[in-house]
Amino acid sequence: MDRSPAREIVRAVSGTQDNDKGSIQTDIGQDVIDEAVRSVERRMDEDAGSAGTEVELDVSAPAAEADASTPEVAPPTEDAAALRQEVESLRAQLDFSQTKARETLERLKEAHERAKDFQDRAIRSAADLENYRKRAQKEKEDVQKFGVEKLLKDLLPVVDNLDRALDAAGKSPDFDSFQKGVAMTRKSFEDSLGRHGVKGFSAKGQPFDPRLHEAIQQVETAEVPAGHVVYEVTRGFYLNDRLVRPAMVVVARAPEPVAAAPEAAPASTEAPKSAEEGSSAAPQTPAPSDSSSGGSQ
Repeated sequence: MDRSPAREIVRAVSGTQDNDKGSIQTDIGQDVIDEAVRSVERRMDEDAGSAGTEVELDVSAPAAEADASTPEVAPPTEDAAALRQEVESLRAQLDFSQTKARETLERLKEAHERAKDFQDRAIRSAADLENYRKRAQKEKEDVQKFGVEKLLKDLLPVVDNLDRALDAAGKSPDFDSFQKGVAMTRKSFEDSLGRHGVKGFSAKGQPFDPRLHEAIQQVETAEVPAGHVVYEVTRGFYLNDRLVRPAMVVVARAPEPVAAAPEAAPASTEAPKSAEEGSSAAPQTPAPSDSSSGGSQ
């Protein structure tokens, strides 16, 4: 059997592998090729009697040798792994930064809303305070102008009673009735003041108190103890337990002791002197009777 076809087939396979630009280039040794040729020849001898001469190319061994001789792809180096790890770390940091940025943006938005709300509330509070100040000022002015309105309404009947008393005094000479009417008017006036917290107090016979009394004079008297009020010029008044006018009073002072009378001089010593004075003074005074008699003559 001609061995050339087998060799041509092997050369064709080898050439195809050499000319395939997309495949991995390998260097197959001559011993491998020869072994492959012998294997093909044995197969061809065994199948020579068959009708269809189908040639089976056992290239398992050369393929195994080719795989064995083909260089494997090198695993990633340490630099590539470190680079990949750094990329993953940067990606994680980027995700974390984006998350924090979103959270910060949300917080800033909420803080802006709160600040805007506080600003609106501050503006409203300032406006309310200004309105309150204006109302308080107006109420103060009203109190100053019309604060005595209630007191005036209570005092006007007193004025009416005084007018009636004066009218009655002009029509009737009854002094007792006039006196009673004035006393009743005075009592109504004092009651009106009492309804507004005004109360008078009497200081007569009380110990002098500079917080409540104003002394205008001191007199020596034994009617009251020294340092007490002997006479009250005007009464004092309270307004809701606050002193509005002290009482003007006269304060008693202890009388000074009477000085002892001087002792009388001896009669023998003073009598001649008196006689001499009398005798000397008598001639100096002219007698009215002599002058008158002389004038009449």
